[in-house]
Amino acid sequence: MALRPDEFYDHAIAAADSERRLPLARMTGWEISPFEPDGLRVTPLRPPVLPEPPRHGEDPSDCDACRDRDKGIWWNDHWRLVRISGVGVPLVLMLHPRDHYDMADLPDELAAELGLLGTRIVRHMQALPHISRAHLYRIGDGGAHLHIWFFARPEGQAQFFGSWLPVWDDLLPEYPADVAEADAEIVAEALLASHGGHRPSTDRTGS
Repeated sequence: MALRPDEFYDHAIAAADSERRLPLARMTGWEISPFEPDGLRVTPLRPPVLPEPPRHGEDPSDCDACRDRDKGIWWNDHWRLVRISGVGVPLVLMLHPRDHYDMADLPDELAAELGLLGTRIVRHMQALPHISRAHLYRIGDGGAHLHIWFFARPEGQAQFFGSWLPVWDDLLPEYPADVAEADAEIVAEALLASHGGHRPSTDRTGS
């Protein structure tokens, strides 16, 4: 059984200093870290907050993802894909179920399709020129409606390897929107060919 919230906090704080600051993560010493350890400090560890605050969209009637169920660069009966604007890496896409599900209550049929879709989206993103990898993330602490992130790592940027990529994305200047939009269109067209579905340019029915 996992530690209770108070037990976990006591366990963690035992490793902290007098200001409740834990030691720097080993990751900050990796050569791919965007930060130099000198002068970098860990924020004080705060006690647990119970009950946890609700996530956006816990009530489907107040869920932005549900309101936007017919929007995207690609969709089918169950899923829709959107491009995230204002990012620093070449391309960030997000996949949503069109109906209100989180990962834990996703029906088996949609869970099986998610595996296929995730693989095909990664495959199509990695087929773009000058893209070395497409990383897939599911987090879910901010929104109750399932959302899967796809981040494209630019070719040759070995410093962007691995788990630091979303942090580098937040540090980089905004990537040219016209280039990202054109690449997103290529991915969406490839997904249309490999998985079926609909595209705004060819079918605006949303189903």
